[in-house]
Amino acid sequence: MRFLAATILVFASASAFAAETADPVFAEWRDRVDPAVERALEYLARVQREDGSFPESYGDSTGIPALAGMAILSKGHLPTEGPYVVALNKCIDFVLANQLENGLFEKGNAGSGPMYAHNISTLFLSEVSGMVDPARQEKIAATLPAALKLILKAQAVDKDERHQGGWRYHPGSTDSDTSCSGWALMALRSAKLNGAAVPDQAIADAVSYLGRHQDKKEGHFGYMDQTNHARSLTGMGLLCLELCGKHGTAETTIAADYVMKTFRDLPGDQFEFYGNYYNAQGTFQIGGRYWNDYANWMYDTYLKKQQEDGSWNSREAGRIYGTTMMVLAFTVPYRQLPIYQRDETVDEEE
Repeated sequence: MRFLAATILVFASASAFAAETADPVFAEWRDRVDPAVERALEYLARVQREDGSFPESYGDSTGIPALAGMAILSKGHLPTEGPYVVALNKCIDFVLANQLENGLFEKGNAGSGPMYAHNISTLFLSEVSGMVDPARQEKIAATLPAALKLILKAQAVDKDERHQGGWRYHPGSTDSDTSCSGWALMALRSAKLNGAAVPDQAIADAVSYLGRHQDKKEGHFGYMDQTNHARSLTGMGLLCLELCGKHGTAETTIAADYVMKTFRDLPGDQFEFYGNYYNAQGTFQIGGRYWNDYANWMYDTYLKKQQEDGSWNSREAGRIYGTTMMVLAFTVPYRQLPIYQRDETVDEEE
């Protein structure tokens, strides 16, 4: 598997890069966001177990350490130097140590099925590839192809038209949901950008699957239809479309408009932290007034909700998950993870 040399160059000067690329919206908040994120990362490092797993909900699956690892990376910290070398490498090693012979990353309690954790773990290893020491790089290069093959095989399971192109809880599932599918699509896109042999058709089929779950009049995406959990899932649909060549299309614009109409009602939702994470990523990608309005609201709303120990508590899955997802949402404008990159024309007004 080939990997982008630019990845290494970007991360070699992470702090300077973050300072240079912070957009005007983020510049207004940075002096408050920076220390909040560092307190959150200190919390994650403090509570991490010796084997790289975490306490609380799903912390012994590969998904939570993968999210924690991406949270550390998202602030520009590296697995080879800096204050989070030990914590980050524990996350990497835990994921690498828990792959089955069929390529599936599975360990502990991953919820309703292992594919969520598997997709997130694959995304994490793809994002961190090229930044690690040679020994870990060798392991990642040996591990990722099997992980990606399993994702592609799960997509290719015979399904009816409504579910074709998507993913669900298990590698052999004959149905699909947009939430699991969003993580799988992000993993495939990340790997493809890094040189993996991901077929264009797999990406196109996933985009078509998501398209069938968007209400073309209102713009929202649903879980297994076009409506259910729309407030927390539309950001996911927006992001996936933006990342897969749909920037500036009617589909993304109407999805972003729906996010603008509903995001202030997100607090208190069952999947609030998930929705905020994807809304932040989606609005950042489309840029302009969407990111401006969402970012100002997000920082104003959630900075004050950080606990004294540095965590955020998620109703859906506890403090570790809540903290990782909030950090990943807050740090989108740093653009330290390759998945966060965007076309620099997105903030140009039409």
